[in-house]
Amino acid sequence: MTDLSCGKPSMVREEIRKGIIQGPTAGFCRGYAQGNLVVLPKSLAYDFLLFAHRNPKPCPILEVTDVGEKELKVIAASSDITTDIPKYRVYRNGQLEGEYLEIQELWRDDFVAFVLGCSFTFESALIDEKIPVRHIECGKNVPMYITNIECKSAGVFSGPMVVSMRPIPVDKIVQTVQITSKYPRVHGAPVHIGNPKLIGIKDIDNPDFGDSVEIKENEIPVFWACGVTPQAVAMKVKPKIMITHAPGHMYICDIKNDKLASL
Repeated sequence: MTDLSCGKPSMVREEIRKGIIQGPTAGFCRGYAQGNLVVLPKSLAYDFLLFAHRNPKPCPILEVTDVGEKELKVIAASSDITTDIPKYRVYRNGQLEGEYLEIQELWRDDFVAFVLGCSFTFESALIDEKIPVRHIECGKNVPMYITNIECKSAGVFSGPMVVSMRPIPVDKIVQTVQITSKYPRVHGAPVHIGNPKLIGIKDIDNPDFGDSVEIKENEIPVFWACGVTPQAVAMKVKPKIMITHAPGHMYICDIKNDKLASL
């Protein structure tokens, strides 16, 4: 199989569109940004836009489509938001209805799509500095947890923050914070370092989304705000319909990571 870490985003999206790639995208297209997806009816779009504005750590917006428009115009021109993600989730009234390889038949003329920054973006920078990224090393999905950290409410939207976790060697933590702080548009610096129980995670070996990974003796769990937060919010707020990416199955953008880094 082609080394997807070196793949071009347009090529990888084409293979996703064809159903050749259906799994998590961590490590794909190194150097290019990846994004989370939220699709809502126009009637809820302003409330979610305000929610994202008030919660930029878990919901940093990269692009918003026009109403009914499937194509992104800034971060990946000539792409189709209904086919170019490996796996989608559909929530109805707060319940997960199912996972889909494409959502063309579910698309509506009143839908608005939001693409949010993803922490997979800064993983390339960590790897470049020889900082281990365990889930990529193991070929797993990143572990994600619902926390007791409440987001700031906006309109109908409120709920807990979801975080992703990466075990980091003790002597690399300061460097990790410095590196990820340069990427505020893809979650930026960690929101918590150390004891998971302090943010409401009872069992770190049983994530709410993704896969469990080993935390070695010389490592500390480090937590970043995560773009799966809207899915936890959907489960609480129960909108009639919300379409998202399946956790870890991201939208691969044409925009380079360094374009998202702060100077």
